[in-house]
Amino acid sequence: MLGQHGRGITRALFTAPARGLARIGVTPNMLTVAGTVATVTVAVLTLPQGRFILGPVLLAAVLIGDSFDGILARLTGTSSPFGAFLDSTMDRLADGAVFGSLAVWAAVHLQAGPLRTWTVAVAVTTVVLAAAVPYARARAESVGATAAVGIAERTDRLIITAVGVLAVGLGTPAWVLTAALALVAVGSLITVIQRVTTVHRQLTRPAAEARP
Repeated sequence: MLGQHGRGITRALFTAPARGLARIGVTPNMLTVAGTVATVTVAVLTLPQGRFILGPVLLAAVLIGDSFDGILARLTGTSSPFGAFLDSTMDRLADGAVFGSLAVWAAVHLQAGPLRTWTVAVAVTTVVLAAAVPYARARAESVGATAAVGIAERTDRLIITAVGVLAVGLGTPAWVLTAALALVAVGSLITVIQRVTTVHRQLTRPAAEARP
């Protein structure tokens, strides 16, 4: 939901810088790969160590910069199926690095007990569900349906996680991050269900209408 509203803002802010990148020969695919490398690097070097102020700030900057590849592709007329495929694939690597790094932090830094167990479990669950959301959409399109629905897009998931991480970095209890991850997991599960039901409705309606 936040991603849908934010696209117009990022387009307005970053169109001019994107034109400058185009003039020096930067391509959308270059930005996509660079953004993923930056995200993975920041996540791995900050989150497992508990650097919960520096990490979210840098990740937010990378997330904002991630908007450039789509804007650049539209400006230069270089949007392509491969570019969309590359972008989606790189996003999965970046998301896995973020949520996986938080699972490592919980396993290493939290005291043994229910909180550590729940935090690790929820973080790992979030890795799976966050990957299932775009997979459901891609699989829907492969069978001739559309599934661009859901309450938790990638931007929503990352912002909620970043807020939870930053809150713990500023001194709130660790369970705040656990709750944020749980919210992301639940939102992702609901989104998957929404996409499955949407595709089911689209694919079964023609068969029902064809019956005499």
